[in-house]
Amino acid sequence: MANEEDDPIIQEIKPKQQKVELEMAIDTLNPNYCRSKGEQIALNVDGTCTDETSTYSSKLMDKQTFCSSQAASNVSRYAAAVYKKGELHLTPLHGILQLRPSFTYLDKADAKHREREAANEGGDSSQDEAEDDVKQITVRFSRPETEQARQRRVQSYEFLQKRQAEEHWVHLHYYGFKDSRSEHERQYLYSQGHGLAENTELIKSPSEYLMMLMPPSIEEENDKPVAPSNVLSMAQLRTLPLADQIKILMKNVKVMPFANLMSLLGSGTDSTAVLRCIQQVAMLVQGNWVVKSDVLYPKDTSSPHSGVPAEVLCRGRDFVMWKFTQDRWVVRKEVAAVTKLCPEDVKDFLEHMSVARINKGWEFMLPYDEDFVKKHPDIVQRQHMLWMGIQAKLEKVYNLLKEHLTPKKQEAQSAHPLLVSGEQRVNMAKAKVKQNYGQLEKEFQKQKAEMKSNDTSAKMDVSNIRIKEEPVSDEEPMDTSAYEGMNNGVVNGLHAEEDSTDSLNGHLPGGCIDRVAQELKAFVSSTFKKQFVLTLSELKRLFNLHLASLPPGHTLFSGISDKMLQDMVLDTGCKQILVPFPPQTAASPDELKVYALWEAGDTYDQHRQVLLEIFTKNYRVRRNVIQNQLSQECGEDLNKQEVDRVLKDCCVSYGGMWYLKGTVQS
Repeated sequence: MANEEDDPIIQEIKPKQQKVELEMAIDTLNPNYCRSKGEQIALNVDGTCTDETSTYSSKLMDKQTFCSSQAASNVSRYAAAVYKKGELHLTPLHGILQLRPSFTYLDKADAKHREREAANEGGDSSQDEAEDDVKQITVRFSRPETEQARQRRVQSYEFLQKRQAEEHWVHLHYYGFKDSRSEHERQYLYSQGHGLAENTELIKSPSEYLMMLMPPSIEEENDKPVAPSNVLSMAQLRTLPLADQIKILMKNVKVMPFANLMSLLGSGTDSTAVLRCIQQVAMLVQGNWVVKSDVLYPKDTSSPHSGVPAEVLCRGRDFVMWKFTQDRWVVRKEVAAVTKLCPEDVKDFLEHMSVARINKGWEFMLPYDEDFVKKHPDIVQRQHMLWMGIQAKLEKVYNLLKEHLTPKKQEAQSAHPLLVSGEQRVNMAKAKVKQNYGQLEKEFQKQKAEMKSNDTSAKMDVSNIRIKEEPVSDEEPMDTSAYEGMNNGVVNGLHAEEDSTDSLNGHLPGGCIDRVAQELKAFVSSTFKKQFVLTLSELKRLFNLHLASLPPGHTLFSGISDKMLQDMVLDTGCKQILVPFPPQTAASPDELKVYALWEAGDTYDQHRQVLLEIFTKNYRVRRNVIQNQLSQECGEDLNKQEVDRVLKDCCVSYGGMWYLKGTVQS
C-alpha cells in the first residue's frame, strides 16, 4: 500500500460511480426467521469447518449484505423536501444510491460444491497414483513488469474486485428516528434564513426561480444513446429554428399537406410564419407541398446511380414535378425520353411524389387539397407564377413542343380527375407521331431545297437524294429525329453533305463498307462492355447520342438501319435473351428485344451466363432464387459482394424483384 500511494492518478472515479456495501445483522430470534434454512445456507457456504475465512461464523445465516447501484444518471435535478409550518424547505442532492441485496455468498457455495464433486470423482487411488508418477516441470521466470502492463493490471476488473474484497469493514451505529442525534442531523434540512431579504436567491421572478430549481437537463455525451446521423427525434427537432424544422421535415417526408405539417410543428405555431418558410424549401403541387429539388440534391453532389451532377438531376426532377401540376398521372417512359436520364434516377424522382399503378403509370400520391387552395389563393397564385418561370426554362432545355406546354383545364386537378391508362397514352403518342410525319417530311424537303440553292460547289445532285424507309408495322426505323436540330445536320440517321448518292440510300462503296463496319463494331463493343445488358430501344438511344458527338461528315452518318445494328450486336459476341414478358405488357417491340454480352473475358462470365439463363424462364426473379441457382451452377458458395457485382452488371431491383436492365414495366 505504501508503494501505491506514490502512483500517478490514472483515472478519477466520480462519486456517482462509487460502490458502497452495507452489511446488516439479521434477527435470528424473530419468529419469522426460518432457522433450518439459515443453517442450510451457512453449511453450503462455509462447509463443516469453521475458521477465520468463514462467512457465517455462528453456522447460521445471521447477516445480509446490501450493495449500492446508481439510481439516476443526473441527480442535480432532484432535491429533498421538508414541509414545516407552511414553509417548503429544499435541499439539493449530490448523489442517490439504491441498495440491493448482494448474493455473493451463493457464488461461494457453488465453488464449495464443485470442489466436493471433484474430490468425490477423483478418489484416494487417483491421488496416490498422481503422487507416484514423476512428471517433468518447466520453470519460468517472470519478466519485470512494465509501466503500461502495471497500469492495465491496476485498471483490470480482477484487481478492483481484489482491492474491494481486502477493504476493511467500517462499523456503524444505527440511531432511531426519535434519537436526539437523528433530530440534530434533521435540523440541517431546514433553511436557517428567516426572511426573503436575507436570501438573495429568492428575490427573482417565478420563471427565473423555476429555472434555477429545475435547470435544463445536461447529460454527458457518453450517456446519450448512439443514434444514426440521419435520425432526429421530435423533441430535438422542436429545439431548432422554425425554418430548419420545416426543411428537415420536408426533406424526409418529400410530400406533405399543409395541415399535416402544422400538426407536426406543434400547437401554437404561427401559420403565417410556416407559410413564409415552406415556400423557401418546397413547391405547391395539386394543393400539396413537395420538397424542392435543390434541397434533395445540393450543389457539388451527384447521382448515386449514374454519377450525373446535381444540376441535371434537379432539372429532371423539376420536369416531373411540373408534369404533376398538369395531370395526376405521369408515364415513366415519357419522362425518361425527355430528360435522357437513367431509369434508376427517373424511378427515384417518381417514388418521391407518386405511386405506381399497374398498366396505368404513376399517380400523384396525395389527393388534391381543395381546402388549402380555397383558404390561400394568394399563395396559389404566387406558386403558379413560379411554375410559369420553371416551365419556360424547361421549354428551352428540353425543346418541348408548344402543345405539351398548354395548361390543362382545372378539372384535371379536381377531386375526381379523368384517368387515362398508360397503354392509351402510348397509342395516342404513336398516332400523333404518324400525324406529324407528313409535316416533318415537308420541313425536311424544304431544308434540302435551301441547302441545294446555297451550295453552288456541290458535286452531286441533291434532288436525287432519297430517305431510306423501312416498314413501320413490324420493325420501326431507328428514331434519330430528336437530334435534327444539332450542328451535325443529321436527319433520320443521314448527313446532308455526303459525297455519294448510293451512300445516302444505304448502299456504300466497297472501301467505305469496312470503315462503317469497324466504327459500328467499335461502338457496340465499348457500349456492351460498360452496360452488359441493353434493350434495342436503349441501344438506339445511345447510338443517337454517339452520333450527336461525332464531327460532320463521319462515316456513320451514311445511314445505319435497325437490321445492321442488330446484326453487328450478334457479330460482337452478344446474344439475344428471350425474356418471357407478360402478355399484357405495353412495351414497344424495340423494348422487348433484349441483348446481352455473353463473354466479357473476366472471372464473372459464367455467373452472368447463369443469371441470363434464369431470365429466359421468367422476366422477374427474387434474389434468393438467383443466389441459389448461382451456387448450384457454379459449384461454390458466393459471398454477398460477388452476387451484388453480378446483379449490378445485368439487373435492376424494383419492388423486391430483380429485372434485366430496361425490362421493368411501370
